[in-house]
Amino acid sequence: MTFQLQPVKNDEPSLAGAPMIEAAQKLFAYLGEHDAIGLTKSKAFQRKFVHWAAAEFAWPGWDEDRLFLVNKVLNEYDFPPLEALHFILLKRRLIRHDKLTCRLTKAGRAIADKPGDLFNLIAPFWLFEVDHAASSRVPEALLGNWSVFLGVLNEEAAQGLTCGTLRQILYGPPDAAEPYDRVPGLIWSQVLNPLCWLGLLAEVKIEERQHLADRHYVTTGLWDAAFSFPVDHERASLTRH
Repeated sequence: MTFQLQPVKNDEPSLAGAPMIEAAQKLFAYLGEHDAIGLTKSKAFQRKFVHWAAAEFAWPGWDEDRLFLVNKVLNEYDFPPLEALHFILLKRRLIRHDKLTCRLTKAGRAIADKPGDLFNLIAPFWLFEVDHAASSRVPEALLGNWSVFLGVLNEEAAQGLTCGTLRQILYGPPDAAEPYDRVPGLIWSQVLNPLCWLGLLAEVKIEERQHLADRHYVTTGLWDAAFSFPVDHERASLTRH
């Protein structure tokens, strides 16, 4: 099934629940107030800003308490959503590095209060150009493409589905002879997590600690605003009758 990523309007209400968009706007506001963010010698954000971002972003699954539970101090790489956001905004030329500081560009300043335009700029890059397999514990790419993944999710995730169910739809049941099924982890890191970070999917927490295969996901209002899928005329006819 093919799809189109259609422009999202700046006043789209569901953008308010998109972690990456909200965090980017908070970062822009910080730069608007403070002019610059300090960088380390390796060009990562300094700890002072990482600590601020951990508190202010309130990123689902990466809240401040959880981050400090395993770290006494936070470096940028300890907060993966911030690391990803830094990379995206730099590549989209919305921020720039000036020696050991990070600053807003003219384009970043112009888009700072336009969440729809921001989503339209970064979503295609984040989903379709970034190699999400590279960030997997085992850097192995999934068999398939975004047209397949999004088509299945569009059909199945409106009412919610688990990562394990998606695994079975896409690839069939796991091999009973294998002691550990790695596929749910690949699906999570390369498909589900990137979509959640953009606010297109939401994870429905059923239990605090769940195996990846048991995690439950549902499409959001932003999904309907951002994607256009062709109508299945045969199914539509059956529905009307």
